[in-house]
Amino acid sequence: MTARTTVITITHNGGLVIGGLLKSLPADLPLIVVDNASQDDTLDIVAKLRPDAKVIRNSNGLGYGAAASQGLGAVETEFALLANPDSLMTADAVDALVSAADQYPEAAMFGPLHKDGDGNIEPSHDVELWKRRDFGKLAYHCVPEGALCVEFLSGAVNLVRMDVMKQIGFYDPEIYLYFEDDDMCMRLRRAGHGLILVADSVVTHLNGGSVRPNRAYYWEKFWNIAWSRIYFERKYKGRLAGICLGLKHALRFAGKALLHGLAFKSNKSWRDLARSAGSLAAVLGVRASKLPRAAKH
Repeated sequence: MTARTTVITITHNGGLVIGGLLKSLPADLPLIVVDNASQDDTLDIVAKLRPDAKVIRNSNGLGYGAAASQGLGAVETEFALLANPDSLMTADAVDALVSAADQYPEAAMFGPLHKDGDGNIEPSHDVELWKRRDFGKLAYHCVPEGALCVEFLSGAVNLVRMDVMKQIGFYDPEIYLYFEDDDMCMRLRRAGHGLILVADSVVTHLNGGSVRPNRAYYWEKFWNIAWSRIYFERKYKGRLAGICLGLKHALRFAGKALLHGLAFKSNKSWRDLARSAGSLAAVLGVRASKLPRAAKH
């Protein structure tokens, strides 16, 4: 079944983890690596371990979604398996996802159970974004024994049908980082396609190692989390809803940043200042995407 699937991984300074993924992948799986301007040894490791891989090199970091769309555009097989470079795979895990795709032809995305490096189950599915406050952790408290239809699957590892992806379009080019998986799940469901958590497929997700954290990294992270949340609200609930939530978040996080600053909690103050700035930027129409408008997919 692996011959029906191409793996796509997006890298950005992922030298600490990419070797683990490449060694864990079945050798007969076609592999596409989309690199977002890595400055470490990521591509050297790829060349050594998988010289057959198709490598797409971006001179500038385009974000996850735009890079994933580049990879999807190069897939020639029936399925694509998007896998973060900090994940570990097995042939059985891939085969279980493809088997589920054959069993549930009405579904378009299939996600495995995730385990962390210690073997503990890590949440990889959820209800849709607006329900999460009501459900909390109850949405994924129990580990399913079989296939489960869900409203959201983690973007860290999932299998997608390429014919459906070509029909609905790839990742939203306006989202630079974060919530791109929420957006994709929403679009698939609104187009009438199911999302299936496949309990028989188990992968390890190590959670980290693809960047070098510093103050610039944390600003970019929390700015984009805030921006993308407001963009998502505006996209699905309208411009007014996006403005209202954006202003609410901008004021809320600005206040928290001030309080943390007065308490000499500089890291938290920096985080919330980035959140406030990202929220306000979304309200003002500042783009997060690094793509020219004419380059939208």
